Formats: sequence, C-alpha cells, structure tokens
Amino acid sequence: MRTRKNPLTRVALYLFVFVVCIIILYPYFVMFTTAAKSNDEMYAVGGSLLPSVWHWSTFVEIWQEAAVFQYLMNSLIVAVGATFLAILCGIPAAYALSRMRFKGKGIFMGAVIMSQMFSPVVLLVGIYRLMTDMGLTNSLVGLILLNAAFNQAFAIWLLRGTFTSISSEMEQAAKIDGCGTVRALIRVLLPVAAPGIVTTLIFVFINAWNEYTIALTLISSDTLKPITVGINVFYGFNFIKWQHLFATSIFATIPVIILFLCIEKHLVSGLTSGGVKG
Repeated sequence: MRTRKNPLTRVALYLFVFVVCIIILYPYFVMFTTAAKSNDEMYAVGGSLLPSVWHWSTFVEIWQEAAVFQYLMNSLIVAVGATFLAILCGIPAAYALSRMRFKGKGIFMGAVIMSQMFSPVVLLVGIYRLMTDMGLTNSLVGLILLNAAFNQAFAIWLLRGTFTSISSEMEQAAKIDGCGTVRALIRVLLPVAAPGIVTTLIFVFINAWNEYTIALTLISSDTLKPITVGINVFYGFNFIKWQHLFATSIFATIPVIILFLCIEKHLVSGLTSGGVKG
C-alpha cells in the first residue's frame, strides 16, 4: 500500500509546484507579451494574449527614449552600497548579541525589534529635514545610508540567529590556537555563517532595489533617479506607454534574478540556520 501511495504523492506534489509556478510567472509572461504588442493590439477590445506581430523594437526604444541604463546603474549602486553597509555593520552587532553578555542587552534587542515598526513613510518629513541639513537630498550616498539604516534591524536579527546556531566550541578552539575575538570571527565563524549571511544579503538587496518612497522624495535630478523612480517617465497625466513600461519592468527584474541564480544554493540553508540553537 505504501509503494502505491508514494508515486501518487510525488505526482501531486509536482503538480502543485507546477501550478504555483504558473501563478507566479503568469504576470511576467503578460508583461513580456504586452511589451511586444503594437498600440492597436494593446487597446483592442477582446484582443488575444499573444501579439499577432511581435514588435521587438520596443525593447530597443526604451534605451533610446529614456536613460534606462542610467536608472538601472543608480539602483545597482544604491542596492549594492546599502547591502554592503548593512552587512558590514550587522555582523559585529549580531555577533555581540549572540556571544557577549553586557548591560542593556535586552533593551538593545528590544530597540532593534521596535525599529521595524516604523515605516519610512511615517518618518519621511524628519528624514527629508535630516538629509537637507546634511546636504544629501539629491545624492546616491543619502539613499545608500537610508536604505542601509532601514534594513539594519532585519540584518542584525537574522544574523544573530545564524551566529546563535553555530557552536561556541569552534570559537573557543580557535582562541586556544591563538586567535583573538576578531580573528576567530573572521576566520572561523564567518565561513560557517556564510549561508545566513547570503540570505541576509539577498533580502537587504531586494528591499533596497525595490525602495520607492524615499528615492521619490529625495532625488530630483534625472541622472540620479533609481529605476523605481525613473520608470515614471513612461506615464504622465494624459498618457501611459504600456509597452515601454512593461519592457523596462522586465529589465528591472534581471539583476535580482541573476543574484538568485548565483547564490540560491546557500539560500535554503541560510533560512533554516537560525532555527537550531547550537
């Protein structure tokens, strides 16, 4: 009876995964086919999902009509910079919370959690005044600092779980061999914590890549807009260039897809690394 059940269960599981994939990928398929349609087909009543004639020129026109490449590069700079800064500050903070005992540790951990309660929209006025006083209202550096700050609490909390799951005996053995705290962290703990670091990296990168409100408020120069704000050039008060909008959106997803493909082997182990306490 058991041998008959397993194949059916496996088929049902594969079928469920296939259906979920179709649901997830369908909007991207619609975006792709819409980007390749002509204006007549775009606004035709009762039109088909697939274009009768594929207009590949749309994917070329977006690079000519707007600074899409510049928008993508700005987003890449902000996302990479914010991710690097959040990880750089998050690793020592998470290590201290998981390994050290000090006064106010519980208060600090509570403050880290409470900082996630505040949305950037609620703090927008204060953020704008602060960036104005610092001269960072129209700067990618300002976006990097703000994105790193708003993702810092998440990075610390996730990395703390990763370090907690690593046995302290490894660190003690490294110290017996002559390593100091910093050296043991760099040479012993970081390689073991790599899956958790990679998981934190990809979530912070996606959050910084998709950020819109702060960038819309702070950036006024066309040459400094990230893709989330720069894509607004394709629609206005009395027009919407749907084909260009969807084509640009497809290109905007490519960096995130590439990042997933590069580090997906570490993603699952990183998500579960904080679930077991060493």
